[in-house]
Parts: sequence; C-alpha cells; structure tokens
Amino acid sequence: MSDLLSDLEPRLLWRYFLELSRIPRGSKHEAQAARWVADQGRALGCEVLTDALGNVLIRKPGTKGREDRPGVCLQGHVDMVCEKNEGTPHDFAKDPIPVYRDGEVVRARGTTLGADNGIGVAAGLAVLASQDVRHGPVEVLVTIDEETGLTGAKGVAPGWFRSPYLLNLDSEEEGELTIGCAGGVDTVATRKVALSAPAPGTLPLRIKLSGLKGGHSGVDIAAGRGNSIRILAQVLDALVERHGIALATVSGGNKRNAIPREASAMVRVDAGREAALREDVARLAREWRAALGAFDPNLAIDVEPGEADRVMSPGDARDVLGLLLAGPHGVEAMSPAIPGLVQTSTNLGLVQTQDGTVLVTFLTRSAIDASRQALAARIAAACALAGFEASQEGGYPGWKPEPGSSLVKLVDRVHAEVFGKPMIVKAIHAGLECGLIGEKYPGVEMASIGPDIKDAHTPDEHARIASVAAFWRLLVAVLERV
Repeated sequence: MSDLLSDLEPRLLWRYFLELSRIPRGSKHEAQAARWVADQGRALGCEVLTDALGNVLIRKPGTKGREDRPGVCLQGHVDMVCEKNEGTPHDFAKDPIPVYRDGEVVRARGTTLGADNGIGVAAGLAVLASQDVRHGPVEVLVTIDEETGLTGAKGVAPGWFRSPYLLNLDSEEEGELTIGCAGGVDTVATRKVALSAPAPGTLPLRIKLSGLKGGHSGVDIAAGRGNSIRILAQVLDALVERHGIALATVSGGNKRNAIPREASAMVRVDAGREAALREDVARLAREWRAALGAFDPNLAIDVEPGEADRVMSPGDARDVLGLLLAGPHGVEAMSPAIPGLVQTSTNLGLVQTQDGTVLVTFLTRSAIDASRQALAARIAAACALAGFEASQEGGYPGWKPEPGSSLVKLVDRVHAEVFGKPMIVKAIHAGLECGLIGEKYPGVEMASIGPDIKDAHTPDEHARIASVAAFWRLLVAVLERV
C-alpha cells in the first residue's frame, strides 16, 4: 500500500487513510482503530479525551492570530461496513483492507474499501497534523459503531465538545452540501421452525443467487437494484410445489444497512426432479434478468451440490417464504417538498437460518417520525401473521434541515469562491450522526461534506482521487474563513 503514497494528494490525508486501512475496524470491533486515532492526537501534542464507549475527542488550539476565532468540530466515524464477495479470502477481524489504485480511483480487492468514513477520519487527523492550514480552535470528534446502531453518537455527552459549529465529514458526493437526513429503526424478527429428516431418495442442493450490485440501503434504495433475498424467495415460491422441494435453510445479506447482493437456500429434491429443477432455475434467472434490465444486469442463479441433513416442515417453510415475499422492501413514499428525495423506505437486509431459528431484519428510514413508526408497525404485523416475533431496535432521529444557518451559508459561499460555483444543498435519505448529536447540542450549527465515494457498503466501493483532493481544498478553505 505504500506505493500509493508516491503521488496521491493530499499526502497527509492519504497517509492517515492507508494507515487506518491496516487496522481491523468492523462495526462493534473498532476499539483498536479508535485507540490508534487517539494515539495520533497525542503524538501531535493535542489534548485527547475518550469516553467509556470508545469515542475520541481531540482538541487543537487555533493557529497564531486565530486563537479567538469560533471553533469548528470535525466529526466522523471510525468503523466501516465489512462486505466481501463470496470466495474472497479476507478476514475482517485481522486482515488489512487490500487497498489499491485503479486509474483515477482507489478500491479494495474484493471487499469494502472503508472510505466510508475512513476518508473523513483521515481528513480530521490531517488538519491536526498540517502546518499549513490556518484555522481557529479545532476539535476532531471520532465516534464508534455508526454503521450498526449509531452507538457512539448516542453516547456523546452533552457539552463534551465546545465548538459552535460541527462539520460532519461523512457525505459521499463532492460539491453537495448535506443539511438534513432521515431517521431510522430496525425490526428484528425471529421464528423457531420444526426440523426433521429429509425424505429418502432426495438430493441436497444449494440454490445460489449472486451478481447483484447491492448498495447503500438509503442512498441507493430508489436505484431499481435487485434485492437478493426477495428474488430468492420469489424463485423458491415458484419451485416448491412444482418440484416438491423441501426447504432446509435460507440465508442472504450481510448487513441490515446494505441492499443484499447474494442469497442462497439449501433444499432437498427428489433425484428424478433435478434436471427439471435446473431447467426451471435457468428460466427464472432469464426472466429476472429481463425484469431488472440495466438496473442490475449481472444477476446469476445457480444450482450446486448442497448439504441438508434436516428440513423444515412444509408449514414452516411456507410461513418463512411468506414473510420474505410480503415484508416491505424499497421506496414507500417520496418527499412532497424536495423533488427526487425518498421520504420513507425499508430495506429487507438480512435473513439467516441457524439451529432451527430463522432471523429476518428490516431497516426502515423516514424523515417523518410518524411515517417511520407506521411502516415499522406494518412490518411487525406482517411478521406476526407469519408466526415471527418482532422487536424494534436502534431507533434514531432525523436531522431537520436549517438552510438559513450561518455555517451552511459559509460553506456554500466558500465553495463558490474556490470552485466558481455554488454547492448543491440537499437532505439525504440515509442516517447521519448529526440527528443524534443535534438533540444534545441544540445550539450547534451543522453541515456535512465529503468526496465522491461510490457504491459504499459493497465490495465495489471506491473513492475518486481528484474528488478527495477537492474535498480537502474545501475543508481547508472553510476552516480558514470561519
């Protein structure tokens, strides 16, 4: 990875990002990375604070002549979504992210890159380390476990940071200024299923679905991409009665906040039906590719040898597939106020079968609390009808846009000065920590910026090198003008 340092700019930012990429930091397992962040602050002679959760706050005084300027808190999260392609030999618990340069972008080989939000964390550290940036007092707040519950932001104590301005560095579109976001809640549904020995003379097979793009469950939810869990349920529903399939397990997705790209089911089928089953699966794959079209053209559905020593009862299999078919996924409502903005949605993100229990997870987002709660209630009702017990977990508020705030106007004006054009000011259908932080710091003005990071939460995640440089220019210019 050191070869990347030879020509990437800004060098300080990329150096910190590459060093961070060597440290395992999956959500809820990012303690080592958080300690590394704190160590960088101490090595720079800054004041460093940590809390019981593992959040890190680093303070640096203003540069000479700017000590009395208003302070800015630069905020990001140290954890990352850990997704990899099937067959990629990577252990997120111990292996460094295999970062490489691919022309004008930076990627990882077969895994998520962690630019979300490693670039933001690296930018904050680069500001602290730079001898060239003129700024007022700066605080860098690095939180933990943003991706799986916003745990760090929930635990930030009121009054911990002092700055009147907070600049979140977790946006993913250069030239766009985010000033609001959706809130969210998880619905986790579980059901015990009866298992028994399969019928004699049946073959164990694995029906595997792969090749979908996946994506961020908020930002990409309206992009028309396929959901591997939903498509697999449709395929199985078409095959069960026709071929007398017995369902053993169903699994799909890796993270509740990523649109699932892959899914599979272990089944048993009469040996005499195998050839006909394969023909039907090939036909269904063609039909689904045609249905998805250019939105998701690389769908593959394969039949492989499998392992299935025990199978579900027909009634249990019917109810499990029923929930996967009937449970919401996708856009529920568009914003009536902001053209093109999703207001309410759900991601059917995860299904697992283990030890006779099936688990299904939905992530519901909305900028409107009442809409989010109503859709979550509908999901819980669907779960109950299918015999699942459902609980709601990890709820978090949205962030109300304040387009007239002085920080928003400042960032927009600085962008126009530096790049010759105003920013696109927007709200997003995704979760940012600003909503939770804003509840505890009601007087703090907030905005969010970042470089182009595409296909976040998938192994196709990549950061555009020139965009990272432009993001750094904007960040430095804003700090110099506060």
